[in-house]
Amino acid sequence: MFDLIIRNGKIITGTGNPWFKADIAVKNGEIVEIGYIAQDAAKTIDAKGYAVSPGVIDLHDHSDSTILVDREATSKVHMGVSTTTFPSCGSGTAPLNEEMREYMRRTQPFLEEAGIDVNWSTVEEYYALLESERISINVAPLIGFGTVRQYVMGMAMRAPTPAELEEMKKQVEIAMKAGCRGITTGLRYDPQSYASTEEVIEVSKIAAKYGGFYTSHVRDEGDRGDPVSAIEEIIRISREAKIPVNISHFKVLSRRFFDQCPRLIELVNEAREEGLMVTADQYPYNASGTGLGAWIPKWANEGGPEELAKRLNDPEIVEKIKEGLAVSMDDRGGPEAALISSYPLDPEMVSKTIADVSKIRKQDPLDCAIELLKDHLEAVLSGKVKGGFSIVNFNQSEENIELIMKQPWVAFGTDGSVHKPTGIINKHQPAPHPRYYGTFPRVLGRYVREKHVLTLEDAVRKMTSLPAQTLGLRDRGLLAPGFKADIMVFNPDTVLDKSDFVPAEATKRFPEGIIHLVVNGAVTLEDGKHTGARAGLVLRR
Repeated sequence: MFDLIIRNGKIITGTGNPWFKADIAVKNGEIVEIGYIAQDAAKTIDAKGYAVSPGVIDLHDHSDSTILVDREATSKVHMGVSTTTFPSCGSGTAPLNEEMREYMRRTQPFLEEAGIDVNWSTVEEYYALLESERISINVAPLIGFGTVRQYVMGMAMRAPTPAELEEMKKQVEIAMKAGCRGITTGLRYDPQSYASTEEVIEVSKIAAKYGGFYTSHVRDEGDRGDPVSAIEEIIRISREAKIPVNISHFKVLSRRFFDQCPRLIELVNEAREEGLMVTADQYPYNASGTGLGAWIPKWANEGGPEELAKRLNDPEIVEKIKEGLAVSMDDRGGPEAALISSYPLDPEMVSKTIADVSKIRKQDPLDCAIELLKDHLEAVLSGKVKGGFSIVNFNQSEENIELIMKQPWVAFGTDGSVHKPTGIINKHQPAPHPRYYGTFPRVLGRYVREKHVLTLEDAVRKMTSLPAQTLGLRDRGLLAPGFKADIMVFNPDTVLDKSDFVPAEATKRFPEGIIHLVVNGAVTLEDGKHTGARAGLVLRR
């Protein structure tokens, strides 16, 4: 007898091939048969009228901390995600020294409130904590370059000494031996922005040595003036480090550079023709999400938050910071396009734009933004509040989103994290970007069914086998005998994201049309409801 049979579904294998009708039999966490199956099973799911595909693989995620609080990965499971990967953008939860641990406690207070002591140091210790109470989805782990650099050098704005470079390489090697599948960077963010290309190449060679890949929030997506050079840099890293590379959340986020998107795509195609393995991921929204601190000049963050706080109290330095902030804000659509999604010092600011707040306070928008940043930073450093100051920013064109989406080497990722509409996480992240809840259903509903940008089969391929290939997951991402039983059942006629940007309550709506999710053979979502199953694994290399 089989453990599970899914009957009568339209099978979408993940290869991109046309669907066909068949049954799927599962035994001991694996797919063992696909076709007409006469035998019985301990459990049967009738998928008549529904599509049956591999479980979604989220190629860009920031759930390192929140999944420790919500081990059922509520928002992910309701989107059909069976596997995710983190850290992303170079910033992770290990290795940590005491200074970094203390900063995590201040900026991620939901950990302490959930009874989680930030007492680990190494990636191995973090994985042990992650595995200690099981999780509902699989995790394919990476090592964050920014975390390693900060662990070794702090927030120093300089090149590493030979000894420091060797220590960084050592830490990456420790992580790769512990099972990481690659290295992630966020060269747009400080202190990673302080690193030269040559430094990144040297560190990335260690990940390449162990068969890993490289994924990056590239150095410039258009808000600082040279997106072409940023794509050329990641291609150079692939060539010289001899490593496959992936462009994280591929986009152009400045109106000045919207017309350069075809050239960026051309650069990737040229690199692939050269024989370099270059891929990308994307979220299907015209808004990004980050901290306002990422918009100020990189020199202002040198030395860490304490030094930034001093600079924000020096009127002459503030004027220079405002000059850089003005350029970033203008390129990103102005203060009207900057929506506050988290501000623990004053929760009433959530779901208001910088323009809204500046009108309320009768301030210039730049002065208002600086004051918000300064007040929040000082409150965090003094212990008055805990938590981050986050912005959702409307800064991309629909034309470019669709152009990028059509490229065969572009997968999908949320660029979000595990979230739950109630409880501790929601208290501290009251208005997450809608991508946390809607990314994959949005693709299937809006871009497949409504706009016909992709076929259903190709959209599924971009959510399953393509990210599996990038991550080196050889037994996931396809429906085939011998593959792990990560399976999604959805209604292609109704699937759609329901989350929105405002009000805060709307950001956390579950999607429609995701019916069932099986993870490692365990039914984790049944009839749209989480079963409480925790069959997920840490998928070490």
